[in-house]
Amino acid sequence: MDITIYTIHGCKYCTQVKELMVRADLQYNETLVDTLELKEEFTSKYPDATTFPFVVIDGEPIGGLVETAKMFVVKGLVSSRK
Repeated sequence: MDITIYTIHGCKYCTQVKELMVRADLQYNETLVDTLELKEEFTSKYPDATTFPFVVIDGEPIGGLVETAKMFVVKGLVSSRK
């Protein structure tokens, strides 16, 4: 799987999605969106992205932490906690 996580500084959800990747034993690339140039590039590439983190797997935009966690549970990559 080719996973890219777009993050920003000080984002607790960004930290949590990276922890989710560790739980699922998946490697990922992190792109820190910390300059105006990177923000403009990110927005033009993913205009529907409204929050961080933003996860892209195999070129398919997944969404944020919640969407990624739900997908991982459905695919059996992690178990849900009840």
